Amino acid sequence: MVPVPSCRKRTMSSFFNQLQQPIGAPLPDWTTRPRPERISLQGRYCRLEALDAGRHASDLYQAYAQAPDHRGWTYMVSGPFTDAAGYRAYAELAAQSMDPLHFAVIELRSGRAVGTLALMRIDPANGAIEVGHVMFSPRLQRTPISTEAQFLLMRHAFDTLGYRRYEWKCDHLNAPSRQAALRLGFQFEGIFRQASVYKGRSRDTAWFSIIDSEWPALRSAFLQWLAPDNMLADGVQRQSLASMRERCSQSF
Repeated sequence: MVPVPSCRKRTMSSFFNQLQQPIGAPLPDWTTRPRPERISLQGRYCRLEALDAGRHASDLYQAYAQAPDHRGWTYMVSGPFTDAAGYRAYAELAAQSMDPLHFAVIELRSGRAVGTLALMRIDPANGAIEVGHVMFSPRLQRTPISTEAQFLLMRHAFDTLGYRRYEWKCDHLNAPSRQAALRLGFQFEGIFRQASVYKGRSRDTAWFSIIDSEWPALRSAFLQWLAPDNMLADGVQRQSLASMRERCSQSF
């Protein structure tokens, strides 16, 4: 028997209309979701605050300046910034936006802003929302804070706002971003060829997503990974997030 291509498997449905055509699952109780607002989200290692140039721009510029070069800005729509005034001007504009809605990541230990991320392409009618503009400084990269920051925003989208689809998109040439998406539990959906133009060059965009049916297992994995008993004194994990996700996926 010839195997059914994966794309056809995903389109198969258990629901049919009166014409015996396959249709999507009914959502009789679905309502438009609320839009995210400028709020704070508290975690164990960090806090997310709505971006405020007056409070955050100086800390963020100093944190980003600790990088040895500008490679972190290569796949960002903005930057790099060569002086504090330039970054402050960018932050002032970003802080006024509601979509993207930018958040600063505050390291609780120091009280300083060490990175940013945003909710964007907000679609309340369909319950879809994207995380983007992720710019983490060297002080935040590969730390529990970076994972918790992503988790806090994810949990807010699913558990508080009730969205059903959470997206991650990046330049398909951005290998670290693709790897980060997979580590966090996003599913790869494909590549949109020549999807956009930025910084004078063409971008093929890789799409990833998490949907609401996948969220309970992921939430459990994040909570177990972030628990104090999974962290050594230097913040190194005892068990990987991937192992937590695999174990939790078998329980849900």
